[in-house]
Amino acid sequence: MWRDHGGGSDPERRREELVDRLLAADRIEREATAEAMRSVPRHEFVPEERRDAAYADRPLPIGAGQTISAPHMVAVICDLLDVESGDRVLEVGTGCGYHAAVTTEIVGDVYSVEYVDRLAERARRRLRSLGYDVDVRVGDGRRGWPEHAPYDAAYLTCAAPSLPEAVVDQLREGGRLVAPVGADGQRLVAATRTADGLDREDHGAVRFVRMQGGE
Repeated sequence: MWRDHGGGSDPERRREELVDRLLAADRIEREATAEAMRSVPRHEFVPEERRDAAYADRPLPIGAGQTISAPHMVAVICDLLDVESGDRVLEVGTGCGYHAAVTTEIVGDVYSVEYVDRLAERARRRLRSLGYDVDVRVGDGRRGWPEHAPYDAAYLTCAAPSLPEAVVDQLREGGRLVAPVGADGQRLVAATRTADGLDREDHGAVRFVRMQGGE
């Protein structure tokens, strides 16, 4: 039976145990994803009062009505993106910066858009202090970040009613987009941009906070 374990006082040991549990439960498929999650100190990205639960496999509130995703969800998205070193990735929804840190451990170049000013600034400072070179800007994630396009991959950390057209347009041909899509009934969608449009895959029901911004 799958069980969460968040207690203990040694963050490195707890992080290793978390990754081991995710691997044993087939929540992580790619070794690059496992290594990235072993490297990133999740406890540094959660509020001080939540740090005892940093290595439990569940989302946690980070303020402004937003959450840090459950570790298994970060792993699933990284696996589905199928990215590698040297790829350029767009993230929509910086939040606390944890997901961006995991992604940049794999690829190097991550450009992240956050709608909430104070979350963007906190994430920017936190990432910098931990040595992660992630570009963070404040803006409406539906518009992506065209100045750095085309991207090899993009992902949303928040649910959109549909795949944002601007983000799709900023992918190179063959690029991947992973996003929770829907309102009350969200589905995790992985799409590959082709010459003829998008090839979509459905990866099951999920529950994310909704994307903020204009229509």
